[in-house]
Amino acid sequence: MELLGYIEEIAKAKPLRLVFSNKYDKNYDYKKVKVNLVSAKGKDFYQLEKFTDKQVFHENIDPQALASCIGDLLRSFRQLTAMSKDFNFDLRISKKGKVFYSRHAQKNDLKIDKNHNKKKNYILEEGMDIPAFVDLGVFNKDGKIINSKYDKYKQINRFIEIIDDEIKNLGDEYSYDGDKVLRILDFGCGKSYLTFIVYYYFVEIRKMNVEITGLDLKEDVIDKCNKVAQKYGYDRLRFELGDINGYKFEDNVDIVISLHACDTATDYALYNAINWKARMIFSVPCCQHEINSTIKSDKLSIITRYGLIQERVAALMTDSIRANLLEAMGYKTQMIEFIDFEHSPKNVLIRAVRSNVSKEKRRKLIEEIEALRGEFYFDQTLYKLLEDRL
Repeated sequence: MELLGYIEEIAKAKPLRLVFSNKYDKNYDYKKVKVNLVSAKGKDFYQLEKFTDKQVFHENIDPQALASCIGDLLRSFRQLTAMSKDFNFDLRISKKGKVFYSRHAQKNDLKIDKNHNKKKNYILEEGMDIPAFVDLGVFNKDGKIINSKYDKYKQINRFIEIIDDEIKNLGDEYSYDGDKVLRILDFGCGKSYLTFIVYYYFVEIRKMNVEITGLDLKEDVIDKCNKVAQKYGYDRLRFELGDINGYKFEDNVDIVISLHACDTATDYALYNAINWKARMIFSVPCCQHEINSTIKSDKLSIITRYGLIQERVAALMTDSIRANLLEAMGYKTQMIEFIDFEHSPKNVLIRAVRSNVSKEKRRKLIEEIEALRGEFYFDQTLYKLLEDRL
């Protein structure tokens, strides 16, 4: 009851920030939790930031539920510090369950910004002269963002940020005036203009010496894109007619991009990238039908009983296998959510950077794939393409 009284006192003080630490529940997924009072559309609410070693997850709760939330979190953490406009709070629970509590007058003039929609600094800023954004209808002729295209603007920036996280590690190795060329291949480029934005990022922002090739199956698309590249003056960008499966490239390839290559086309893009020993791979898979069409299980038929569940699980299995295979072939691989799920369920990006892998880890990665195949009785294209090298 003593602890409940302290929790109620903290919640009633309308704290601006709370931090839970010193985790003792080993089964709890998060190592630390922060809770901030934020405001959006004239309404206050608390936003939880739950930290793992590599990620942060967010959850919003109503202020009326704060006391209950504090109580739940103190089942996993031994320490809570909180700040309100008037008080600082410190609550600690010993290993024997004894509660230590203190409340002190707030001596600092807190200036915590509650604005939930803080202005974000994007790589591709409003006002930049980006011709592809104007042609896409994202910018007007004055370089201002068109309101209805703001989500697309954020999505493209997110993609560029994911690339930038790795490119900035290259330093001046491929400087614009240098002799070394960074060669980039965009599989299934289509006419979305994203290839032109990628070119703008590398040449105009990063000032890098690049050659970018866009590949697509449609002759009219290739013709149009080459004319647009000429119109923009993008002399290091060209488009070619070709199929991902069996495409031959004479020079070395440093970066492979594959966005929404349908079904097994993603596998052929990854396979080619591996064969070329590409330094980096950025792939957004699409329409993973292959496993879904054959998946079955004796022990876990609950997964295959319902069509929607089977479809989603099959897609996740497909990308998990691809990630494991990339790791086994010597790539440090991450699966990144780059678009809010509400905008598109196809929101997973595979980012792979060439690295080293131990024999032990490689064996474990392959065993995991074999165990999955053994349970669900399916084949997978990238696995079959690499099978003789595993």
